[in-house]
Amino acid sequence: MIDSLGPLGQDSGSLSIFRPSGKPNSEHPLTLLSHRAQNSNVENLPPHIIRLVYKEVTTLTTDPPDGIKVFPNEEDLTDLQVTIEGPEGTPYAGGLFRMKLLLGKDFPASPPKGYFLTKIFHPNVGANGEICVNVLKRDWTAELGIRHVLLTIKCLLIHPNPESALNEEAGRLLLENYEEYAARARLLTEIHGGAGGPSGRAEAGRALASGTAASSTDPGAPGGPGGAEGPMAKKHAGERDKKLAAKKKTDKKRALRRL
Repeated sequence: MIDSLGPLGQDSGSLSIFRPSGKPNSEHPLTLLSHRAQNSNVENLPPHIIRLVYKEVTTLTTDPPDGIKVFPNEEDLTDLQVTIEGPEGTPYAGGLFRMKLLLGKDFPASPPKGYFLTKIFHPNVGANGEICVNVLKRDWTAELGIRHVLLTIKCLLIHPNPESALNEEAGRLLLENYEEYAARARLLTEIHGGAGGPSGRAEAGRALASGTAASSTDPGAPGGPGGAEGPMAKKHAGERDKKLAAKKKTDKKRALRRL
């Protein structure tokens, strides 16, 4: 990863990709990029697509969405390194998650592929880090840009979708036992996402071992800013209450039939 675009980040507005003679301008960022990318996916993209990608990546680098940072790869503009801050009110709060977006040769006709590089306990993230979200599959259109994809992935940390789970265990716990799901997600966030420090990791470990949530004095505990009282917890608590009520009603009907 790099912290800036370097030579690719210069203002290209005053530079033409071609000189008056018609020969390529060796000082233009796109020309520099093409020389660096002989063995990358960039050479498979048409020039006008490279220009579009370069423009959006430059904008994302200088004006990123809240909680998201983009680090372009000088050697390959189709391999974007990204960090996403864990949203407040979720088990991922306080964590910093590294991920990457890979733009294929058919981009933007085909969606990019997204992978988390930081280990995360999430229903829609597979064992290899693959991200399952509709915008990267059936809902993709060529008009959607990289910014939209990154914002959608961040929203996935707030509202996971257990119906299309790549991690079946995480999806099951999200539906059946939110407290345990949150504890597992919080523990991995603290270990791999840099949240909480050693004391936070120890507290989360004790919570998992005892099968209970961490102390309410812990910011990541249920009732704390990043715990189970966030939007995810409230939503799934309501769903769980509905399921319990439906189960009691069914059990009552069965008991009446036996009389």
